[in-house]
Amino acid sequence: MAKRKKLSGFPEWLPEEKLIEQFFIDKIRASFELYGFGPLEPRSVEPLEVLLSKGDDKEIYLLNRLNDSNKKAEFGLHFDMTVPFARFVEQNRGQLLFPYKRYQIQKAWRGERPQEGRYREFYQADIDIIAENELDISYDAELPRIILELFSKLPVPKFTLKINNRKILSGFYQALGIKDTAASLRIVDKLDKIGADKVLELLINDLGIEQKTAQQCLNLAKIKTSDSSFYEKVKAFGFSNELLNEGLAELKFVMDSLSDLENVYADLSIARGLDYYTGTVFESEMLGYERLGSICSGGRYDNLAADNKIKLPGIGISIGLTRILGPLFKEKRLEASRKTPTAVLVALVDDNSRAQANEVAKLLRQRNIASEVHHKAQNFGKQIRAAERKGIPYVWFYDPKNPDKHELKDIRTGTQLAVDLYTWELPIADSKIHVSLL
Repeated sequence: MAKRKKLSGFPEWLPEEKLIEQFFIDKIRASFELYGFGPLEPRSVEPLEVLLSKGDDKEIYLLNRLNDSNKKAEFGLHFDMTVPFARFVEQNRGQLLFPYKRYQIQKAWRGERPQEGRYREFYQADIDIIAENELDISYDAELPRIILELFSKLPVPKFTLKINNRKILSGFYQALGIKDTAASLRIVDKLDKIGADKVLELLINDLGIEQKTAQQCLNLAKIKTSDSSFYEKVKAFGFSNELLNEGLAELKFVMDSLSDLENVYADLSIARGLDYYTGTVFESEMLGYERLGSICSGGRYDNLAADNKIKLPGIGISIGLTRILGPLFKEKRLEASRKTPTAVLVALVDDNSRAQANEVAKLLRQRNIASEVHHKAQNFGKQIRAAERKGIPYVWFYDPKNPDKHELKDIRTGTQLAVDLYTWELPIADSKIHVSLL
């Protein structure tokens, strides 16, 4: 049989890597729930008119049944979490309590060229807050606080979060007399990818903006501060209008609210390419992995989730979980404390006592101690080595002739002691798998 090739862009982690991924998911879920966010998992499939209203037709995977190959596709796989979430809120508004806070840890699919940090199938972890009519500005500061606190608990390289407000950029461009502010935003958003000279060239050649005006756009985008001092730097340009002033006040509030935290910056080059963002926007990087681009991003959207009766403004932020884990797995920088959930391996003395071994494991599981019986009656040395290879910390021995005699070996220290089958408790440190950054 010919060896099957891997599908590019569709990662399949090894068992140990899946345990690490689950560790991250559990940490993320716990942090989200700590701030009152509840779980949601909308369907993976959306009507094409929903997806195409917010996405690029080149990145959407279409769905067709095999015998419908000549029929035009009606559905596609969602390419992010925000669009299906907005659709869900619109359809279920009467049953939701606002402001509605949800988290969504789910796979998405995007038909783009696979490369480092970009996949065709990937996990995202999102939180969003949606309100009726008006969403308080305090939530613009709450979301980055959640993310910054979360990443301080995860075994990842140093994480920085950059924040801006699109109203600042749009208002500034309006004050300069630029008509197509949306196109200008998309070009300036490429500053980190293509550099200042190329951004200047695109503003001048593609949008017909005068060089002096284009340079002003670039000068604004170069402002980056670790506090709210950006405010006076922008004011020094001498421009003012309602939109610009509103954006400056909102970003100042957010930065002042986060002044007790590290690794957060006001970065006026951040615009986010998606047009549905209307205010605060977020992007982030991992130190040493800037080549990946943003691994956590989002922002405020006032018009994405709305119906004919009421306005439903929202704000959300998304963690690219697969984008984070992919390069760390490739470089073998993440290590789990064991390669299996099992904490205790019950040694199999002989085939005739398998029922006794199973009973030991059953009683341990009743106390939430993850246990398994060794698959084969071998000499104890081989069974201990099997536990070592999997990182299982304990091996349990029983005496087939004496049901009250049990011993437990900690294979990390070599210590072996008599234990009581009915009262022994797993140390807290071994109750969960731990992951460390190498």
